Amino acid sequence: MDLSIWAKTSGTWINIATVVLGTALGLLLGGRLPERMQRVIMQGLGLVTVFIGLSMAASLNKPETKAGVVEGVILGLITLVVGGLLGEWWRIEERLASLGDWLKGKFRGGGRFTEGFVAASLLFCIGPMTLIGSLNNGLIGDDKLLVIKAALDGLAAIALASSFGSGVGFSVLIIAVYQGGVSLAAGSLASALPDPASDPRVLLVTGIGGLMVLGVGINLLELTRVKVASFLPALLLAPLVWWLVSLVA
Repeated sequence: MDLSIWAKTSGTWINIATVVLGTALGLLLGGRLPERMQRVIMQGLGLVTVFIGLSMAASLNKPETKAGVVEGVILGLITLVVGGLLGEWWRIEERLASLGDWLKGKFRGGGRFTEGFVAASLLFCIGPMTLIGSLNNGLIGDDKLLVIKAALDGLAAIALASSFGSGVGFSVLIIAVYQGGVSLAAGSLASALPDPASDPRVLLVTGIGGLMVLGVGINLLELTRVKVASFLPALLLAPLVWWLVSLVA
């Protein structure tokens, strides 16, 4: 089926629109709320984010994620550690923060601009809805999953922008590149992923992504500082680790 670029990426553009709208509403709301109420909003978002992360991470316990005799949790641990080491070597967290600082200076952002940009970029782009939704959109033009994600992201953007400010809205740059890129590249993945929702490699990526979303939630709750962006290479390594272990296990 020959789809137009719009048909392949419609969900991404809708997602961008809801994040921009949510950010605008959050900025309007944040200026009218005292700090203690903004803190409660962030804590509520943080708790929900932790729940979502734990739900996603449960994919590592599914039997489909096993590679031979090696459990999905062990694969997730190996992938997360190796990916984290690579991320620290490549200084991904610092580079993402530097991009946020550059945007802050370019557009005269104030307050916690960079923190909001990094938190929103990670929260909006890590998860099964992003990957599977983008694949469905790019393969068959089905944007339903991304539209649902867009609604959730828009609501989250309201909460984030009310505390962090306009940096949240600039996460649409990351959404456009990552989510749109996966949708456009989906055609080449069709033969490798005939059923993305049950593919063990996708489930492994989902579980690892869940642990990273959990890290975002911990950061939002200000319990400690998890360098979530440093673990991003793990999402790319997961299919390779599963394949390699399957060969020897």
